[in-house]
Amino acid sequence: MNAHLPREHPPVPHSKVGLLLVNLGTPEAAEPKAVKKYLKEFLSDKRVVEIPALIWQPILRGIILNTRPKKSAAAYAKVWTDKGSPLAFYTAAQADKMAAILGDKVMVKYAMRYGNPSIADQLSAMKAAGCNRILIAPLYPQYSGATTGTVLDKAYETLSKMRWHPALRTLPPYHDDEAYINALQQSVQHGLEKLNYTPDAVIISFHGMPERTLQLGDPYHCHCQKTARLLSEKMGIKFEVSFQSRFGRAKWLEPATDATIEKLAQEGKKNIAIFAPGFSVDCLETLEELAIAGQEQFLEAGGEKFAYLPCLNDSDIGMEMLVKLLRRELSGWI
Repeated sequence: MNAHLPREHPPVPHSKVGLLLVNLGTPEAAEPKAVKKYLKEFLSDKRVVEIPALIWQPILRGIILNTRPKKSAAAYAKVWTDKGSPLAFYTAAQADKMAAILGDKVMVKYAMRYGNPSIADQLSAMKAAGCNRILIAPLYPQYSGATTGTVLDKAYETLSKMRWHPALRTLPPYHDDEAYINALQQSVQHGLEKLNYTPDAVIISFHGMPERTLQLGDPYHCHCQKTARLLSEKMGIKFEVSFQSRFGRAKWLEPATDATIEKLAQEGKKNIAIFAPGFSVDCLETLEELAIAGQEQFLEAGGEKFAYLPCLNDSDIGMEMLVKLLRRELSGWI
C-alpha cells in the first residue's frame, strides 16, 4: 500500500482489527511503595470515590495513603506468586490464549485501568500498528460506573487526543448472557464435585458498592441479583448472595459477605463453599479476602469445612465463554 504513496507522505500501516481486554489493575509489587502508587491512582478516580475532591483528596493524601499501603501490601504478599500478581498473570494468559484462538485476524492486547500496561499506551500502540477497528472488552460481567464506566472514560479520553480515530466497539455487560451463566454453572459444578463434603450453604460474593450508587441509577446491584437468580435456577441451588470489600463509613450494599459468613456459622452451618462470579480472574479480593480471611473467620466462628471455588480465569470453560462473547462483538469485522 505504501508503495503508491508520495515519497513525502507519512507511512500508513496495513489495516487491522484490534481487541483490548481490560481489567482493574494491580500494584507492580507487594510492597508499600508500589501499593501506595496504585492506590493513589485508583482512589483518585472520581468514578470510584464520588466525594468532591476538595474534601476527599486531603483525606486520601493525609490519612489513607499513609496508613493503608502497608496493610494492603501485607495482604498482597499472601497471594503474590513467582509470576507476580494473580490478576495480572491471569489476564495476560487470557489475552495470550485469545490471540492464539483468533489468529492473525485480530491483534489482541490487554490493559489495566490502574497501573500497567495502561489503556492509553495500549490503544496508542494498536492504532500505530494499523488497528483502525478496535473492540474494547472490559472484563466485568456486571456493569458499574466504577468499573466498566471508568474503563470507557479512559478509552474515550485517549481517543480524544488522536487525530485519526479508529472505529470503536465495546463489550456490553454480560451478567445475564447464556454463555456466561453456562460457564459459571459448569465451573461451580466442577468445583463442588471436587469437595469431599456437601456444603450446607453456598455463598455468591460480589464486590460491594456504596448503596448510594444504586439510588443514583447504577444497574450493578440489579445485574448481580440477576446473575445469582439465573444461576440458582439453572443449578437448582439456593445461594446466599452477599457483597464484599466494604471501604469507608458510607452504607454499602447488603448483606455483607463477612456478616453472611458469621451468620451461617452461628446458624449451625458447619460446611460451606463460596465463589465470586463478578471477578473475571482471581485477585486479592478473592484469594486473600475470601479464600484466606473468609476461611479464618468461618472456622473461628465454629464452622468446620470451608472451600473457595476459583474464578473462570483462563480455564477452558472461561475461554470458551469469552470467545463466544467476543466473536459476537467482532462480527462483521473478521
